[in-house]
Amino acid sequence: MNQIADIPTHDVIIIGAGPAALTAAIYTTREDIGTLLFERGVIGGLAAVTDMIDNYPGFPDGIEGLTLATSLEKQAERFGAVIELGEVTKIIDEGEYKRLETTSGDMRARAVLVATGSDYKKIGVPGEQEYYARGVHYCATCDGAFYRDKRLVVVGGGNSAVQEAIFLTRFASHIDLLVRADHLRASDVLQHDLEKYTDKITVHFNTTTDEIVGEDNKVIKVLGTDKVKGEKVEFETDGVFVFVGLEPNSQFLKTSEIKLDEIGFVLTDQHLQTQIPGVFAAGDIRSGATMQIASAAGEGATAALKIREYLEGRPHPVQN
Repeated sequence: MNQIADIPTHDVIIIGAGPAALTAAIYTTREDIGTLLFERGVIGGLAAVTDMIDNYPGFPDGIEGLTLATSLEKQAERFGAVIELGEVTKIIDEGEYKRLETTSGDMRARAVLVATGSDYKKIGVPGEQEYYARGVHYCATCDGAFYRDKRLVVVGGGNSAVQEAIFLTRFASHIDLLVRADHLRASDVLQHDLEKYTDKITVHFNTTTDEIVGEDNKVIKVLGTDKVKGEKVEFETDGVFVFVGLEPNSQFLKTSEIKLDEIGFVLTDQHLQTQIPGVFAAGDIRSGATMQIASAAGEGATAALKIREYLEGRPHPVQN
């Protein structure tokens, strides 16, 4: 890092510190490209708050999310990456430099990687936050296996809710699918698939989710309302899976030149570069991402290599 006009200047600033960001930092710092990561929340992102990850390659017995996140963090720091807690509020294209407005003041970078990921949409009912990761979950492939021969409640009526409910039948003894509307928004194909599981999945239309109730540090039931009858309903359960969509962490980009898709995910070309030369995106924040930790790490590595190519041959005023 050096100072240009009293503004800290870096080779690369990575916004976020999840698997995509940390993997990218491992690659850039091994190439002696000075790298600063800015993280506003938890280092490791959603991976860090996942109880157990069973589908990350190389761990036949699975790995705790926090353990994986900590290992990625230590590896990136071993090669020289610097992680700073704070928030980036704006990216401004200044040609060879990109200026970032942050909670720590303005900074400049020759290249920027947006890897802020996404967050699960919440339903905002009592008990949801209190029992997060202790009975309330947002990822069936991550946490479904913990509920073998247990009862579950799934909240949602779109593609992800139906897909994940069907997936959870591998483990659960019974699933109550709570749908606010009077119909499913899932595709016809998925609705036909759902019909094959009537012995394990009961669909409750016009049913709101009002409260998640726990006892002795675990979820025991869900309280809702039957909107047609105007009556309170109750579902005994061992766990709740909420699938009402993902929210991209892209609010800070909405005033920039970076283009977003209709949902708010970042649009990139085949090189993971945005509309601003030198600004890249990888992981769950990118439009078209598969929302898996393994693919996020892969995109982080790819983005780092593309950043190296971008920087090669350009002026290098930054002295590390």
